[in-house]
Amino acid sequence: MLNDNGLTAEAILTQLEELRAQDLDYTKATSYHFESGNPELREVALAASATAWGRNGLDPTAFPSIAAIENDLVGWALDLHGGGPQAVGTVTSGGTESCMLAVLGARERYRARGGTGTPTMLLPVTAHSAFRKGAWLFGVEVIDIPMDAHFKADAQAMIAAMDDRTALVVVSAPSYAHGVIDPVAEVAAAAAERDILCHLDLCIGGWALPFIVDPPVDMSIPGVTSASMDLHKYGYAPKGVSILLNATAELREYQFFADASWPGYPLINNTLLSSRSVAPAAAAWAVLKLLGVSGLRDLAMRARRGALTIAQGVADISGLRLVTQPEATLVCIGDTGEPDGPDVRIVADAAHHLGWTLQVQPSRCGGPTNIHITVSAGIGDRAQELLGVLRAATELATGRGRADVDPGLAAAAATIDPAALDAASVDGMLQLAGFKGDAGVSLPDDMAGINALMEALPPPLVEVLLKAVFSGVFTPTR
Repeated sequence: MLNDNGLTAEAILTQLEELRAQDLDYTKATSYHFESGNPELREVALAASATAWGRNGLDPTAFPSIAAIENDLVGWALDLHGGGPQAVGTVTSGGTESCMLAVLGARERYRARGGTGTPTMLLPVTAHSAFRKGAWLFGVEVIDIPMDAHFKADAQAMIAAMDDRTALVVVSAPSYAHGVIDPVAEVAAAAAERDILCHLDLCIGGWALPFIVDPPVDMSIPGVTSASMDLHKYGYAPKGVSILLNATAELREYQFFADASWPGYPLINNTLLSSRSVAPAAAAWAVLKLLGVSGLRDLAMRARRGALTIAQGVADISGLRLVTQPEATLVCIGDTGEPDGPDVRIVADAAHHLGWTLQVQPSRCGGPTNIHITVSAGIGDRAQELLGVLRAATELATGRGRADVDPGLAAAAATIDPAALDAASVDGMLQLAGFKGDAGVSLPDDMAGINALMEALPPPLVEVLLKAVFSGVFTPTR
């Protein structure tokens, strides 16, 4: 219950710090947060964020500083990522919004050009879920494109699937799940021949990849019509701020929404939001000003060196293996699958108890169960420390068997119709899965069993359970 009388600022901030103490240690985060290891960068970003107080991204004509800052950000992105003299861009609230706007723009262009039926998007199974969310919101049908033996989008399968209903094709550099670069040039060229839009998802690599790969993978590739890149990842800005580049202003205009038919003020939005915070953009602007190109290059190379160090070190840890050679700054670690060897799901639990939270990815679409590590500059600087934790965690996990689900239970689960489940049934499944106990929805200290179960269950059933978990987590106390 909200207190009757206001508290002191000191008391409020103390309570907030107590709440924050429950969070993961962001200085050792291998997902969710990108740590630069630079205290000055953090201070500048926080100070710049504070200057946005009272300003609303809804109307850059009322707040010209917003347009100036966002035009600078887009201009710097174009300098780094090509795009030609007609290229433009939009500053968004994050990679998901950037990707969704690309989907929306493709749908609107399809309709404007007389397309009939439901437009489709050719989406590699390794592409980020943000594109599926955009398809769900905007009525676009997803055509799944398999990955090849190297975890990259199967270019020939994608090209063969292009037809009159294809509004958009998507490629990633790198893909989040495995850290490899799709065959961008091949797919983009084929899309251009058919007058199909091609979106390049640079969300995770956009501010590091230009310093790592040559030739560049960016808007300069013929046929790439848009690209997304998150400043709150390897641009080291606070969340959430991203950029969506478009090859022309005409393509960008398909994403705009305007309404002059109601009795209120004429509305124009260049993003999915109307009123929006401009604090993250201000922070990103300040961080890039602080770093310059040389500073970005230094951070990118520290992350790259750390990724290579971790990848090389994994080869020396008995029972672990590198899933694929990292092409940027993401490392994907599997186990050798031996009955008496370590299970990476148990390795991740052991690492968590040693102070490092590692992200476990399930075996889906032909890829193995694995630990995913996003190496930022700050993590790259601590690569040897992380390798030490991986070695110790692997030793603790070895000989403990595997967390695999009983095949009979998995087969039974495959027969369940998620749409037929009532609230009581979902609640029972949450308890069975380990998501819920006497104190309500919570996660156990060890997640190997839950991760194994989520991997064994059909995705539609997992999605029902995840929604129920979030419903329980976001339940107010009254």
